[in-house]
Amino acid sequence: MKLVIATPLYPPEIGGPATYVKLLESSLPKESIEVEVVKFSDVRRLPKLIRHYVYFKRVLRAARTADLVLALDPVSVGLPAMWAARKAGKPFAVKIVGDYAWEQGRQRFGVALELDEFIHTRQRSSLVRLLQRIQTWVAKSAAQVIVPSTYLKSIVGAWGVSEENICVIYNAVPTEEKGIIPAEIAALPRPLVVAVGRLVPWKNIDGVIDALANTNTSLVIVGDGPLRASLTEHARRTLSGRHAFVGALSHADTLAVLAIADVFVLNSSYEGLSHVLIEALALGTPTIATAVGGNPEVVTDGETGILVASDNPTRLAEALASLLANAPLRTRLGVNAKISAKRFSVKTMLEQTAACLSSLT
Repeated sequence: MKLVIATPLYPPEIGGPATYVKLLESSLPKESIEVEVVKFSDVRRLPKLIRHYVYFKRVLRAARTADLVLALDPVSVGLPAMWAARKAGKPFAVKIVGDYAWEQGRQRFGVALELDEFIHTRQRSSLVRLLQRIQTWVAKSAAQVIVPSTYLKSIVGAWGVSEENICVIYNAVPTEEKGIIPAEIAALPRPLVVAVGRLVPWKNIDGVIDALANTNTSLVIVGDGPLRASLTEHARRTLSGRHAFVGALSHADTLAVLAIADVFVLNSSYEGLSHVLIEALALGTPTIATAVGGNPEVVTDGETGILVASDNPTRLAEALASLLANAPLRTRLGVNAKISAKRFSVKTMLEQTAACLSSLT
């Protein structure tokens, strides 16, 4: 079988889709699936709309000699890939790792609701409603929708997509490659708390900063995004210099930083299924995460990590203080986490993905 993958990100770009598509590209041929990747990064320099038309033509050209088209998001590459698959007369599948309309609404259109309420509320913004219609149309048009968590299956199901057309396949992220520790991190005094993610509102990095105020703990933030300037200033005022904003690092360097952390914190108010959370568990890094979205599918509270309520800096501060003061607990959580992370093996993910896609041809 020949598979065309339409991806919004590709290495050296940073992000879950980039890591995922590289893994499929290198590994699916071992499952007798030839892969051709069509990268949106190749057309991103073009003006809006024109870039999507050019991208549609590129996917169409690849689809004509393929058996199946898989898009790795439901809008930016999903819509042109869906049209290309239709024109080429080939089956179409889409992987959905979040609600694109909600994410764009939070960042650009003044949406304040959390996702679970957003999907049941009519939105004021016509642009947000348009994005909702597009992602729903693409998902309903797909022969198969792949999601990385049971939580996201419920979200896509709320769009009106048939449950029989939604396949849950947990993400798996290789952690063998280790990079280097940036000098500004190596210079920080211990203990060291690390947070990784895009600097967007629902990651609640400001809550991590607040939770570490008036402590002797160093904080490292790995990632970039629209809130970087305001968060950097907030950290400067709050943490008395014991912090480092290092921007987006390579996957290997991010793993190296996670591996030396005393505690990894994921303080999101939303997660579909977090790659970095799985990575932290696989590395045996003691972890605190919010009990939202797909996080409880990854972390068992008190056994493989600590789960806390979202948007509660006081509870987060208490959990951090308790875990940092309890070395035996950190060791036990780390050992259990490594064992638990085997559920998210690359082998299992590839076998399930190959089976899901092969059923469509």
